[in-house]
Amino acid sequence: MQSRHRVFAEDLLLAQLQGEDHFDSVPDSLVLLIFNKLADARSLGRCSAVSRRFNALVPLVDDACLHIDRVIAAGDADDALGASGGPRQRGVLSSLLKTVLLAVLKPFGHCDAGARPAGHAGGKHAPHHSPAQVLKNFSSIRNLRMELPVSDVGTDDGVLLRWKAVFGTTLQSCVILGGTRLDHASHAPSASVAPEEHDASQGDDDNGSIPESFYTNGGLKLRVVWTISSLIAAATRHYLLREIVKEHPTLERVELTDAHGQGMLCMERPQLKEFTDKPLAAAAAANRTQVPACNMKLRYAPMLELSDGTRIQGATLVVIKPVGEAGGIGGGRKELDEFVAGAFDGPFREAVAMLSKRRTYLLEMNGF
Repeated sequence: MQSRHRVFAEDLLLAQLQGEDHFDSVPDSLVLLIFNKLADARSLGRCSAVSRRFNALVPLVDDACLHIDRVIAAGDADDALGASGGPRQRGVLSSLLKTVLLAVLKPFGHCDAGARPAGHAGGKHAPHHSPAQVLKNFSSIRNLRMELPVSDVGTDDGVLLRWKAVFGTTLQSCVILGGTRLDHASHAPSASVAPEEHDASQGDDDNGSIPESFYTNGGLKLRVVWTISSLIAAATRHYLLREIVKEHPTLERVELTDAHGQGMLCMERPQLKEFTDKPLAAAAAANRTQVPACNMKLRYAPMLELSDGTRIQGATLVVIKPVGEAGGIGGGRKELDEFVAGAFDGPFREAVAMLSKRRTYLLEMNGF
């Protein structure tokens, strides 16, 4: 049983504390630090409804992350594309674009970042909030990360496709890493080899040369599909950012990725300034930015075995920059090489380093 003196002391202390909110003694700078660690735009929106103080502080956060729930198709990607780089490449592209591209690419034009209320999944009164509307009350964002619910380019199970692109007003640089089959280290090492890679390995003298069979059995055709689809996905994401960048002049870095980690669009301060200062060239047939004529460097290896045991069959590295640009990002070769080397994390960074030592094949592609 508690003593009378202890009960009296506790009652006295409680009486002294009544009406006093100790959270008010936490400085604003520390509250903002907590909000910046939270980052999630929806959670921050809920925090702003807690109190007047929170409502005043939430718009001042530096970092924000927005997870987009839903993707609405914007129509067909019916684009006039073309390429050059030799009879084989030109013939492949001209016959490919009208028949394959629409099946591979899933274009989007409007993203809904607002969650639908329960019971109104298909109702016409369900709220639809674009990313720009969700972020409109954030006045001081410096670092913004947005995540789409799905990847843009459809691939078969086991196929590797990763891309990273940098845009200003238009494309500055893009790197694509692909493979017809990805076997992680935990999988059985005796995986079967696809015919394309089997034929290539027979004629590869380990100097990075691409064998003749690569052109005739659909190998090059598949890489062209990956390249065009990835560029259209990046250009569509770039177009989505136009309103957000315009309304948030404090931005210093923007990343637009997807939940599957397939692709990432990046813009930093120089690109954001260019995006703001120069008019954006939109493609005539879709809600995306126009892709300029580009030079492409392709490197290929029939099989890569990485240090952790991961195997990539039909490994391909494509580095893309607009025609007339000396090096792509910043116009320098060194900057472009650093961008390519650091584009991906984990085993894929090692794969890029290995492929960068292979023989380079040059291609050209018209703008679209």
